[in-house]
Amino acid sequence: MQASSPDRGGQVLPLVRKLMGHPDFTVKNPNRARSVITTYCQANPAGFHRADAAGYVFWSEQVVELDSINPQVAARLARALDRWKKLAEPYRSAAREAISRVAARADLSNDVREVVTRALAD
Repeated sequence: MQASSPDRGGQVLPLVRKLMGHPDFTVKNPNRARSVITTYCQANPAGFHRADAAGYVFWSEQVVELDSINPQVAARLARALDRWKKLAEPYRSAAREAISRVAARADLSNDVREVVTRALAD
């Protein structure tokens, strides 16, 4: 619930990072990762689509980290930006840059590579 709370002054992303530092949170647990990271990126558009692109930077970091642990969860998270072309500027350019940053990694799983490659091609 906290990851999907209304963003008042850019406070949700720091809260999400704080939640990820909680002793009960581990990114290796798919349910915990989805409940915090995926909820923020997919169920909190006001918090995720920030003018400073911090939400997209966070997304790219988490996709890469999760991909090394659980490619299926990472691929599901990667879909948070698969409709980036519908965003208005400056969000569109920032989202494309984040997707490109993930797609440029040589060590991506096939699951994530498929999602980001398709997103850039559409």
